[in-house]
Amino acid sequence: MQPGQKTEPLPEGFKPSSTNTFLARYPAVNAETREAIFKVVAPTAQKVQVDLAGKKYDMTKDTSGVWTCKSDPQVVGFHYYAILIDGVAVMDRNSEAFFGSNWESSGIEIPEGPEGDYYRFNKSIPHGQIRSIHYWSDINGLERHINVYVPAEYEANPNKKYPVLYLVHGWGEDENGWSVQGHMANIMDGLIAAGKAEPMIVVMPSGDIKTNSDVREASGNVTEIFAKNLVPYIDKTFRTKTDRENRAMAGLSRGGFQTTMTVFSNMDMFGWMGTFSGFFVRGDAVDAFNGVFKDAEAFNSKMNLLFISTGTEERNPKDQVLELKEHGIDNIVFHESQGTAHEWLTWRRALNEFAPLLFK
Repeated sequence: MQPGQKTEPLPEGFKPSSTNTFLARYPAVNAETREAIFKVVAPTAQKVQVDLAGKKYDMTKDTSGVWTCKSDPQVVGFHYYAILIDGVAVMDRNSEAFFGSNWESSGIEIPEGPEGDYYRFNKSIPHGQIRSIHYWSDINGLERHINVYVPAEYEANPNKKYPVLYLVHGWGEDENGWSVQGHMANIMDGLIAAGKAEPMIVVMPSGDIKTNSDVREASGNVTEIFAKNLVPYIDKTFRTKTDRENRAMAGLSRGGFQTTMTVFSNMDMFGWMGTFSGFFVRGDAVDAFNGVFKDAEAFNSKMNLLFISTGTEERNPKDQVLELKEHGIDNIVFHESQGTAHEWLTWRRALNEFAPLLFK
């Protein structure tokens, strides 16, 4: 806890953000006004700012060297932010670390009301597990880390096999994003407990190709790693249904593009797919992705679902979706997250809509 924060009462209506470190009282969030108050201890600094949601807020210093500011009302959901101390961006020591934009960032959650309960922990239902695992990639020439969700019933049914969803993060984030920022396990636990989604295994891989410090060069193609190294490893290690009808892939932003690259190159392996803010098409949609859509009848026979989701406040592929439907692609489900942009609330909502459609 920083000096000056231990006994100071919070302003009326404000509570510590759910993303704060243990005992940290600031940032404090007002759920009604959606404002946030930040405090930073920097006695020798000349200028301190908060960089939040594309705006820099000047902070004011008191006599004890504590800087304070209040933000404008924010959109509900999760937001990265940084503290600028004399122009240098640093993490807020009061925030937990969230890997985003290729560095460990501070984060703040502007709470939704009851409509956000689907991604919150529900003590009244069974909960699955997220397992942290390393596997070897011959293509990468290195061990790679994955997080794997298994449903609550997995251990109690030793003879049962499960379908698999491969779920990829976006640029600048990592394989922990879906389980931390995205609250994927809470979403899946709720859907499965309510009977809305089939019990499934969810694999969250890295969309980047890291290498050891001696080489420092990326080796191979990540979509090739997914198809040739990751899928066989999962099928060998977990009780999976190994046919294409029981294998799906989805990703957000760049992960959505990686999903299209992987699935469209391996149509014999995947029967379901989704892109969340990640359906990137230039020009004629029918000609995109090496012409995979040109033969609509053939595509429809191979792909059970093409789920395309976006926030209403970001780049919208609605025109491309309409073009594909008019061409005869009839297995598209288009979803819009109202009032959100390129952010985690968009992608939480997308997963909540996508997962119940799978393996039915």
